[in-house]
Amino acid sequence: MEMDWSEALLELLNTTPVVEGVPTDTLDGAWLRAHGAAARRVQDVRALRDDLQQVVRGEAAGTVLGSRLRGVTQSPEIVDDVVTWRLDASWEARMVLAWGNLQSTMPGRLRPCANGECHLFLLDRSRGGTGRWCSMTSCGNRMKARRHYGRAAGKAT
Repeated sequence: MEMDWSEALLELLNTTPVVEGVPTDTLDGAWLRAHGAAARRVQDVRALRDDLQQVVRGEAAGTVLGSRLRGVTQSPEIVDDVVTWRLDASWEARMVLAWGNLQSTMPGRLRPCANGECHLFLLDRSRGGTGRWCSMTSCGNRMKARRHYGRAAGKAT
């Protein structure tokens, strides 16, 4: 079964959740094995993740990812009498290519959660592109309740 690189990218970005108010790093050997990167060193994947997070947050330019694309090639091959292109790229390069593909096909849809206390990211698949929260059941409800209580407290004074 072919890996969905866009989903794997989102899962990589989301390996730094805030758990009970504490930023937590969930990227480990088990995560790497589950995502086809068992041969990778955790610290190398963490460095890639950190760069990707900075780019998606707008804290760094996409050019910081460029070195990870070295050696990427495509080769034509014939499959079922149709010419197709086979990508030869490292795991890290495929993550960067997934980011680039989302930038092209879904511009602005890969973004950080709008809850400033959350460290997660979302891929907004809504029709209008108005999704703001990594999860409506957690961050969305929490932020809406906070706004409501803030308005109610303002009216009480």
